[in-house]
Amino acid sequence: MFHRRRLLPVLLVLVIAACSGSDPAESAPAPSPQDSGRRETAVFAGGCFWSTEANFEHMPGVISAVSGFTGGTARYPTYNQVVRGGTGHVEAVRVTFDPVQISYRQLVDRFWLTIDPTDPDGQFCDRGPSYATAVFANAAQKPVAEASRRAAVARLAPARFVTPVRDAVRFWPAEREHQDFARLNPVRYAGYSRFCGRAARLQAVWGRAPGPE
Repeated sequence: MFHRRRLLPVLLVLVIAACSGSDPAESAPAPSPQDSGRRETAVFAGGCFWSTEANFEHMPGVISAVSGFTGGTARYPTYNQVVRGGTGHVEAVRVTFDPVQISYRQLVDRFWLTIDPTDPDGQFCDRGPSYATAVFANAAQKPVAEASRRAAVARLAPARFVTPVRDAVRFWPAEREHQDFARLNPVRYAGYSRFCGRAARLQAVWGRAPGPE
């Protein structure tokens, strides 16, 4: 099974400090002055959860983004178990947001632009079942997610669009060292992202690389 850390240049690994040990809930950004106090969640599997988390946590109206696993049957899965295979889980991120400030549809629309939905075998340099992509939606969210997917499919060749909308199942947070990875380890994450060719591939698929919204 591919392990993304083996791709990182040794020099980058040596110069980066250890990951934070803070609890995911403690690392959530402070509420904005416009915060309505309402909370909803959305779950996205976009390959490496470091990247999926980074793609959402800066957005106005997003309260927190937590890396973890979903879609499988194993209880309390660990990172090593999931990347080794056999649990049925994929890396995913649970986004908690204020629906008054940002809608679920806006989040799903954003998600498509951060992945290559034509790749059935992983994302970028992360290969294997645990890096498969999907939107995990509950009953109320599913019609919205499907409508967003149809709009995204229309922008690409439909036969090539493989990322599904799946039924939401239990989400399991990942270990603390994986939370807020891109923010807490910017040099190491930047090296990983460049090595994987994320920006170039997204530009090729969508005609743009996603930036801050």
